[in-house]
Amino acid sequence: MSKAVGLLGERRLIPLRGNSQRLDGGAMFGNAPKALWSRWLQPDAMNRVPLACRSLLVIEPGGRRLLFEAGIGAFFEPQLKTRYGVVEEGHLLLDSLAAEGLSDADIDLVVLSHLHFDHAGGLLSAFAPGETPRLLFPNARFLVSHAAWERANAPHRRDRASFIPEIQALLAASGRLQRVAVEDAGAVLGSGYSFRLSHGHTPGLLMTEIARGPEQGPLLVAGDLIPGRPWMHLPITMGYDRYPELLIEEKESVLTDLLARSGSIFFTHDPDTAIARVAQNERGRFVAEGPE
Repeated sequence: MSKAVGLLGERRLIPLRGNSQRLDGGAMFGNAPKALWSRWLQPDAMNRVPLACRSLLVIEPGGRRLLFEAGIGAFFEPQLKTRYGVVEEGHLLLDSLAAEGLSDADIDLVVLSHLHFDHAGGLLSAFAPGETPRLLFPNARFLVSHAAWERANAPHRRDRASFIPEIQALLAASGRLQRVAVEDAGAVLGSGYSFRLSHGHTPGLLMTEIARGPEQGPLLVAGDLIPGRPWMHLPITMGYDRYPELLIEEKESVLTDLLARSGSIFFTHDPDTAIARVAQNERGRFVAEGPE
């Protein structure tokens, strides 16, 4: 059972577990040596490290339900499921919603940081032999940035395998896709929300900042700008990042701002921590304090 970790009035913020995966540690930590990154995440015999694929459910006082990120889901056929280290059976995001007394049909809005399969795959029904994947969340609008949508539909050869063409087609056909800009946050989400864009991991990565009560700073759903605790350290990037030097600059700007406002990060991929406060250690490095 997931646990509400933040309130604004009666707004509830609930991290939801989805299907996890294991990816090559070298790919996840870019040019950092294994002697360093293996202190943070223990690799298995195939050199893969454990990664969550977590979503954030927000339930507002009026009953509106927002889902930030959809995780990797269970759409992979068995061969690809093995390749990408997805070990669980079934669609765990749906199970996590059910633990809150909800189904995908109860979600009003799904906000996607970008359309890589480990953030958008959960939009699809679970793999079943001979069946075509269908789009879940039948009553939700889907938000994605203009640039992220363009990238997903015209990827570079380097990141083409990170996208699932079926998702773009299904989203477009649904009539419920909304492409947004930074200035659209108030109009589409309402008060207490704002957007930031990042381009270092993938063009148009949409981050959402959520205001919280007077005793807490804001919470940033950072997507793959900062996927987990180890990546709080500025030089640490992923081999999957398109523009790692730009990402480091973006990360420094975001963390400096959140530190000044006692803000926190929602981690999509950290295997152990959903939310932690931005802090600095005695050496001046950004670190995750918590979990909350």
